[in-house]
Amino acid sequence: MSSTVKVDVQQLIDSGRFSRHQFLIAFLCFVIIAIDGFDTAIIGFIAPSLRTEWQLLPQQLAPLMAAGLVGLAVGSFIAGPLGDRIGRKAILVLSVFFFGVWSLASAYTDSLFMLTFFRFLTGLGLGGAMPNAITLTSEYSPQRIKSKVVTIMFCGFTLGSGLGGVLAAHMIPEYGWRSVLLLGGYVPIACAVLLLFVLPESVRFLVLRKPDSPQIAAILRRISPQAKLDGAHFVLPEAPPAAGRSPVAQLFAKPLGFGTLALWGAFFMSLLIVYLLTNWLPILFKDAGFPLAKAALVAAMYQVGGTIGAIALGWAMDKFNPYRVLGTSYLVAVAFIALISFQYTDLLVLNLAVAGVGFCVSGSQVGANALAAAFYPTSNRVTGVSWALGIGRCGAILGSLLGGALLGAGLGFSTIILLLALPALLASIAIFAMSARYSGSGGSRATIAPTTRLSATD
Repeated sequence: MSSTVKVDVQQLIDSGRFSRHQFLIAFLCFVIIAIDGFDTAIIGFIAPSLRTEWQLLPQQLAPLMAAGLVGLAVGSFIAGPLGDRIGRKAILVLSVFFFGVWSLASAYTDSLFMLTFFRFLTGLGLGGAMPNAITLTSEYSPQRIKSKVVTIMFCGFTLGSGLGGVLAAHMIPEYGWRSVLLLGGYVPIACAVLLLFVLPESVRFLVLRKPDSPQIAAILRRISPQAKLDGAHFVLPEAPPAAGRSPVAQLFAKPLGFGTLALWGAFFMSLLIVYLLTNWLPILFKDAGFPLAKAALVAAMYQVGGTIGAIALGWAMDKFNPYRVLGTSYLVAVAFIALISFQYTDLLVLNLAVAGVGFCVSGSQVGANALAAAFYPTSNRVTGVSWALGIGRCGAILGSLLGGALLGAGLGFSTIILLLALPALLASIAIFAMSARYSGSGGSRATIAPTTRLSATD
């Protein structure tokens, strides 16, 4: 009489080394996020040339700048439930192909209205790709290094946007601004074709939605060739979702509801700061009396600090309580913001303080992506990540608009910067509230309890 062997998929992933197959998945998601970063930043690269060629006023460019952000938010809200119902891979491939197609279309238009519309459509695809890439990376990473892998993967966004600026600086004088949009179209389309054949579906999603799929054993053999999987029954260490309940409704089911609202608050406040500083920091410094070259250099320190912070905080989240790591980081950001506000005349202190804000705010935002992916169960993980990002994009839109409004109101440099301490403090409070609600008392690591007791990095 034979008995069926039960294989806990997450335990198998956690107990083994980080295999070449898992590295390939994380690398492909890194490439996707890098392309996402390039296409998100494209409009900033081409705006000066576009303004000159089409003789546009600054206020005419504002809707064009905002269209992509609105698309990102809407795309995040749509893609999450689809990723949880249809599959992470399917929505990821479609999203990458989608934003590639509309980037190509943008290159061939001579109408500001149509370009704005195409940027909105491009944003839909960009908003769908990011949460699915985050989730796929998280679900293939061992628990002990999950936050670190996700945060390193997400650094591709900074690399993509930074590399895009370098490429645009060389391509636009030689080939015109349309060439940058063409590059931002052909590369993701080619990438989507590659992903279709190389990228696997999330094995956790398959166990939950298609438990009899032969892909499960095939994928796990690539991750752990020595595992005995013949005739195995694959399981997850969590209860299945309630029948008939949508992934969105699950966000507010006990005990996830409090954490969902806290994550939304942290994402909103964090991305408000990120986009206000990214869009307006060079102008703020220039208005404060810094030469343009020095203003650009100081602003670049924010990106440097953010990249280092993402990697360092991801490592710390795997070692210590992830809620307390991020809550403390946002709290320290308040001190760095105050330092910029009161000591901006000292160039050395200013550079260090700006890098510190980047480390604490931008780095924490990347860490928050990993935290969101860890917080939700498999059945609505993409929805949880994507809706948090969607709410965060609303904060980004507000931050982009708020910078201009504060400058227009005649507020000085110190006042505008100091006002950012409030959203940083609110983000810190939101994450610490999650720590109080979900951290286990039995150790330094956090636990959550959606349907079973799971580690916060599961």
